[in-house]
Amino acid sequence: MKKFQVWLAAILMAAGLGLVAPAPASASYCDLVWGSLAKSEAPMGTGKVTNVRTGQHYCFDRLVVDLNGPVKGYTVRYVPTVVQDGSGLPVPLRGRAFLQITVNSPAYDDGGNSTYNPADRKELTNVGGYQTFRQVAWAGSFEGYSSMGLGVRGRLPFRVFTLDGPGAGSRFVVDVAHYW
Repeated sequence: MKKFQVWLAAILMAAGLGLVAPAPASASYCDLVWGSLAKSEAPMGTGKVTNVRTGQHYCFDRLVVDLNGPVKGYTVRYVPTVVQDGSGLPVPLRGRAFLQITVNSPAYDDGGNSTYNPADRKELTNVGGYQTFRQVAWAGSFEGYSSMGLGVRGRLPFRVFTLDGPGAGSRFVVDVAHYW
């Protein structure tokens, strides 16, 4: 009986000290299976950015970039500082973690006319009262790429996907979970 107790104590200590390998990190909140590593696709899109909007959901906050054509490529990743396209200057953001979001589509047409010109580059949408989002700021559109910064309350898991429509347009979506 004493050997059993010693073995049980040793196993519990090993588990408590992390000697037993943990499972890979992913979100289990609301049955979400997302991570926090960079997500990207390389091709250039033919659509132009026309709007940026946000919404609140039960398990996550959502950012949507509307385009007037198909979205083909993007990069979304956590960074120490979000930077402006072209200049590389920092984009100040509220929050404890920052997502640099780049859509491989410009915010201007073939004649150089703006297809998306935010009223306030520092506050693309009002995210006051959101559980995860702290600020959405425009980082610019340069050489066919459009970027923005998303300040969040912590480095939380996220997912990225695209949706067709409405019409010939498309939507680029970034969801950030409220918890791990």
